[in-house]
Amino acid sequence: MPKPYPKEFREDVVRVARNREPGATLEQIAADFGVHPITLSKWLRRAEIDEGARPATASSDRPSALPRRL
Repeated sequence: MPKPYPKEFREDVVRVARNREPGATLEQIAADFGVHPITLSKWLRRAEIDEGARPATASSDRPSALPRRL
């Protein structure tokens, strides 16, 4: 398993992504920093949760995780 990125690196990438110029995509920023675009999306979502701007939900709270009735 690859080593996790340092916290400071993740914070820097998130800051750049949030303050990007119009027309700059998350894919471009992710490529500039050498991370996968999905990874950057997850970091942005986690930052929103950590700052209280987005509610955190457990996977068991999502409808797809509930048991099915037959």
